Amino acid sequence: MTASNPSIATVSLPYGTAGIAAAAEVIAGGGCVAVPTETVYGLAADATDSRAVAGIYAAKGRPGFNPLIVHVPDRAAAEALAVFDDSALRLAAAFWPGPLTLVLPIRAGAGIASLVTAGLPTIAIRVPAHDAMQALLRATGRPLAAPSANASGSISPTRADHVLRSLNGRIPMVIDAGPTARGIESTIIACVDGQVRQLRPGPIPREAVADLLGVQVGGAGAGIEAPGQLASHYAPSKPVRLNATDRRTDEWLIGFGAVAGDDSLSERGDPVEAAARLFDALHVADTAGPGRIAVAPVPEDGLGAAINDRLRRAAVPAA
Repeated sequence: MTASNPSIATVSLPYGTAGIAAAAEVIAGGGCVAVPTETVYGLAADATDSRAVAGIYAAKGRPGFNPLIVHVPDRAAAEALAVFDDSALRLAAAFWPGPLTLVLPIRAGAGIASLVTAGLPTIAIRVPAHDAMQALLRATGRPLAAPSANASGSISPTRADHVLRSLNGRIPMVIDAGPTARGIESTIIACVDGQVRQLRPGPIPREAVADLLGVQVGGAGAGIEAPGQLASHYAPSKPVRLNATDRRTDEWLIGFGAVAGDDSLSERGDPVEAAARLFDALHVADTAGPGRIAVAPVPEDGLGAAINDRLRRAAVPAA
């Protein structure tokens, strides 16, 4: 867990006109605030302001080689920052606003701070569907860099209290709009040099992208091209055992379907419910009494691929 800084008082405000106005004022002053999206809570700052973006990295303890996603209100704003090919245009038309991030060549003169792209010639960009993030984008009039609002590598936040658990005393404000709907981070698709590749699985399955475009969707390369590609990520403070069908000594078992436990991602085996509950269940397990966490098997097909991607990274010990 990230240590707090008593010099910063973190305020939690309900989503609404007053909360968004206060958050926009913080961002205009070069600060960062936590705000919900439909996927997870993000830590937002002005993507054109290097000092503001550095504040995100400082608050999260995030490695400087790990790029950030830029959020914009609509496709026109995205096209001002990135070069869209035909595949990217079709994906944006089909899935924006929504949980899809596109990695595209950055446009010359885009004005995005180099820290956001981690020095890469591409930019990760998304049009979010959540009313709170959309309201903040329009109130600030700026593209907002917004990684997940948690200490780097730890469990992603799907509630305001998850944000406070790791960033209390490190950021000035959290906008609370309740639990997020999707529960896991966006699918990341790169459309570069005529190729379409999935860099991170998410709520939009690889199959949906392939069906829409009529092409084979490749995979990620060896380097870090987008958020969420570190081997150890989304990790609780306790060891995690995967594909568990029973509870061992000193374990908190997170069930799924027929495998019951202390908690369940979905008793009826629904992957949509499981995705929405995943990080919340990990937060609960991380604060429960047992010293270890076990998670029941989740089928790999469809949305299960994204769930298992997060679980595999959560199970890798931090370096």
